[in-house]
Amino acid sequence: MERATGRTTQGAIERLWLADAADTVALGQRLARELAGAGPGAPWGTGGGGTSRKGPPGSGQLGPAAWQPPILLLSGGLGAGKTCLVQGLAAELGISDAITSPTFALAQHYQGQGSCGLTALVHLDLYRLELAAAAADLFAQEEEEAAALGALLAVEWPERLGFWPQGAWQVELQLEGEGRLALVSRPQQGPPGPGAGAGPQ
Repeated sequence: MERATGRTTQGAIERLWLADAADTVALGQRLARELAGAGPGAPWGTGGGGTSRKGPPGSGQLGPAAWQPPILLLSGGLGAGKTCLVQGLAAELGISDAITSPTFALAQHYQGQGSCGLTALVHLDLYRLELAAAAADLFAQEEEEAAALGALLAVEWPERLGFWPQGAWQVELQLEGEGRLALVSRPQQGPPGPGAGAGPQ
C-alpha cells in the first residue's frame, strides 16, 4: 500500500502500519482485489441477472452454491477499525450504500456494480452472540447466503465462533498511538498444521 509504512512479512502474516482511516480503507480495497484473485470488480460476483451463479474465475461452475464464498475474518477491539476496513471492501466492489457495523442487525447484505458486473457483500457482526452455537448457526446461514449471492463474506468478532472457517483470511487490527497495526493472515497452503480448525487465538 502506498500510504502505509512499516510493511513486513513474517511467515504467513503480513504486518502493516496504518496511519489513519484512509490507510485502513485502502487496505480493505486491496484485500477485496486479492480475495477476488484479480483486479477491481470482484469477479466472484453474480453474473447479469443473478439467476445463475458462477464459481471462481475459470472454474466453469454454474448453479447456486457451486463454490465457497471468500471469507475475511476481522478481529480487534471496539473502535479498532474493522468497519472502516469493510468500507474499503465495499468501495472496491462498487457499493454505494453507507456501510455501518451491523451490531444490532447482526448481518447486512449489499450489492454493487463493479467493472466485471454485479458484486455483493455480506457483512456479519457476531459481537452480541456470546454462545458459540448461536454464532456458528448464524455464520452457517450467512455463509450459505453469501454463496447464493456470489458475495464476499466479511465477519467481525470471529472469536465468537467455536471453530476456524476453512480457507478464511484474517485481519487483526490493533490500535497503536494515533494509528493501528494490521496483521493480515492468508489461508495456509497444503495440509493443515497443528491446531488447525481450533478457532482464532
